[in-house]
Amino acid sequence: MAAPRVRLRPTMQSDLAFVLSLEQDARNLPYITPWERTQHEAAIRFPDFRHFIIESGDGLDAAGFLILIGCRSRHQSLELKRMVVQQQGAGTGRAALRVAKKIAFDELQAHRLWLDVKTHNTRARSLYDSEGFVVEGVLRESVRTDQGFASLTVMSMLDREFAQRRAETLELPA
Repeated sequence: MAAPRVRLRPTMQSDLAFVLSLEQDARNLPYITPWERTQHEAAIRFPDFRHFIIESGDGLDAAGFLILIGCRSRHQSLELKRMVVQQQGAGTGRAALRVAKKIAFDELQAHRLWLDVKTHNTRARSLYDSEGFVVEGVLRESVRTDQGFASLTVMSMLDREFAQRRAETLELPA
């Protein structure tokens, strides 16, 4: 299956109803900690954040959203705070992740791109593993959920690892 056509564009206020609907979708709630609308509004405006709408398909229709944090960090350590796609299993998430890595390392000059994923989110964990992220550790029972507490697996990729994957043509070209 060919990778879907994907691009990331800055989120606008008019996109927030779509973003919030994805966060409140019952298929996504077990895997994320939703934000209030005001948190998304702040992320759109704050220069340390990049809040994107994932557009996919021939018409580049809205297919999800993605948030990067730490874009102005003097430590050059960016966090992939959240990525939610409307349709799982279509390759949109993988394609969007590759674009996000390109932005992080090429445009924002990240040294490190990191994320955390709930340990029970095996689908996302498998994606991040296959896309070159390395497990750093587990934050045990660190997030309160309706079912109790969830643990988070912290994963990262360094710029040299990204460069090696690019040399192996596993990443988007520069």
